[in-house]
Amino acid sequence: MASEEKSLNFIEQIIEEDLKSGLSQTKLHFRFPPEPNGYLHIGHASSIALNFGLGIDYQSPVNLRFDDTNPEKEEQEFVDAIKKDVEWLGYTWAEERYASDYFQQLYDWAVLLIKKDKAYVDSQSSEDMAIQKGTPSTVGTDSPYRNRSVEENLDLFERMKNGEFEAGTHILRAKIDMKSTNMLMRDPIMYRILHRHHHRTGDDWKIYPMYDWAHGQSDYLEEISHSFCTLEFLPHRELYDWFLDQIIDENQIRPKQREFARRNLSHTVVSKRKLQQLVKEKHVNGWDDPRMSTISGLRRRGYTAASLRNFANTIGIAKRDNLINVSVLEFCIREDLNKIVPRVMAVLDPVKLVITNYPEGKEEWLEAENNQEDENAGFRKVPFSRELYIEREDFLEEAPAKFFRLTLGKEVRLKNAYIIKGESVIKDAAGNITEIHVTYDTDSLSGSGTEASQRKVSGTLHWVSIQHAVEAEVRMYDRLFTDEAPDSYKDKNFLDFVNPNSLEIIKGFVEPSLATAQNEDKFQFQRLGYFTVDKDSTASKLVFNKTVGLKDAWEEKGKKEENSINNSLKDINKYFKVETKPERIAIESAIGESIKNVSSFSLLQNSLKKNINNNKASLLFAQFILKYSHLKSADFEEEDIKKLYTMSLRSESSFVRSKALLNLRDLEVENFRDQFQDEILKLYSNPPKNASEREIEIFSEMVKK
Repeated sequence: MASEEKSLNFIEQIIEEDLKSGLSQTKLHFRFPPEPNGYLHIGHASSIALNFGLGIDYQSPVNLRFDDTNPEKEEQEFVDAIKKDVEWLGYTWAEERYASDYFQQLYDWAVLLIKKDKAYVDSQSSEDMAIQKGTPSTVGTDSPYRNRSVEENLDLFERMKNGEFEAGTHILRAKIDMKSTNMLMRDPIMYRILHRHHHRTGDDWKIYPMYDWAHGQSDYLEEISHSFCTLEFLPHRELYDWFLDQIIDENQIRPKQREFARRNLSHTVVSKRKLQQLVKEKHVNGWDDPRMSTISGLRRRGYTAASLRNFANTIGIAKRDNLINVSVLEFCIREDLNKIVPRVMAVLDPVKLVITNYPEGKEEWLEAENNQEDENAGFRKVPFSRELYIEREDFLEEAPAKFFRLTLGKEVRLKNAYIIKGESVIKDAAGNITEIHVTYDTDSLSGSGTEASQRKVSGTLHWVSIQHAVEAEVRMYDRLFTDEAPDSYKDKNFLDFVNPNSLEIIKGFVEPSLATAQNEDKFQFQRLGYFTVDKDSTASKLVFNKTVGLKDAWEEKGKKEENSINNSLKDINKYFKVETKPERIAIESAIGESIKNVSSFSLLQNSLKKNINNNKASLLFAQFILKYSHLKSADFEEEDIKKLYTMSLRSESSFVRSKALLNLRDLEVENFRDQFQDEILKLYSNPPKNASEREIEIFSEMVKK
């Protein structure tokens, strides 16, 4: 049984209640039932962890069953990928099963339902059936074929099976209740004709069962005790039970369907259909592209099975859908990799550094710790020489006081090596620095125990010896979508939020110990982040994928953008206090620039919505968002925009009214602008007392327009 020491989630509570009510623990049996029509994604990882975790906790079998009832979309490639993912996550299934294993039994049961007058062949078109089925607020009407005789239904159904009819000419429907408040109970489809090759049964079948008919019966045949699925299947539970009622043997265990919430991940999509669209339209390079939310993509990116299991345990099981910030997943991989991967040195934006007082031709092999978090990780040797690469951003010719890296006249330490001091630079014709010249303290070798080696300096830099450096292709991955919930906007296509900078390919240099690194080997590039060797690597060309940075750069960016919005809102009060037009222009320009730099769609949407109130500063700020952000009016809720313009045109402030008029004038949708024509005419015919000359000019211009 589950441990009493931990608090039970509601799924475990259901199982515990069933055990207390007399269900034998030996009868517990779970399953993970993917449809092989795509690769598994991070949402599936939670479901896998739930079902197989229950199997571990209760020492009960867990089947891997493929719900392969739709040959139009299913392929052996997906079956193989799913098996690989489940195994990689660390789980072992009791039996490998397929819904197609049960096609004959499902057909026989369908015949039984026809004989009981609980199923019939319908010959309507799909369009007529949709009309006949009604709506959630209106009852359906019976099909004209609902009362076909049992004999006619049996004959037609057998001929459907034999392939005598074209797809779409007939279907088999359950005869339940066309007036049910649950639309799924209005005579649902059980079988449709498909002349398609099946990846397991070949061309044996010309009809295929629908998911709702096959799923519960497959659970029953496998003696599954608890069938867990996501919340969108809650309305299906009534149908699941109805179908079981028709074939159940009271001496066999009856499966129980229960639902848990889907856990969506921010800045990505977890719909197979949308993931497939990303692949087909080449927004990514295949199902295992490291930007994808698929398990294979995450594995290629450098995520570990342990990190995904920990993520699933961290977010837990809930009864309500929720959006999990991707930073939680990134925290899990940082936490895991920090403990297990070696630290190495790599330079990704190199500039040459020459130690002028280091002997030419000399080289040293210095000792470097592999991982201070792992006492058994040991040490390695790294080569040191007169000419090195360092990161370009680690040097400034003229640096502010709080710059803790290399600059002229200041000292820093080279990691595992010596203290150096900036002396001079060499530049090309365009003024770009091509070489940095430094001197080193010969007695300052790290770990040597000398007084000089213990001297405190302002910073420590990583480096790579040019003579020994190994060139590598480094793929710098960022989040695939710029918005946290790209598929949550009813008037926006999720593809509108694809991040154009989600992949940058650069040339870097790594220390020679990485020359023989193999596919999926993982490292921390010191001060840069975690990286893994990509499958595209060859003996002559190393390729690394960036897994995750050492810090959450997106969280920092998000806070920066939020602060920018908040500071701009404070600054807007000055707009009403200054005396001159140039001062107002300067304030507006600064605020406009801040708004332009905000990339978050949801932050801009929420900021506009929150500022639609009777405060003149708030209204003006909302108008600035409309003018300066990268969003258009159509990106906001139409009711919000209407409310904003109505309140702005009625504002006591001439500045607010003027800005609203100018924004209306420049609107790309004339029909929307016309809705405010009466309001503008009213202002034009009876201008407010504080109306400026410019405002009256705009009134006139808008009326004539």
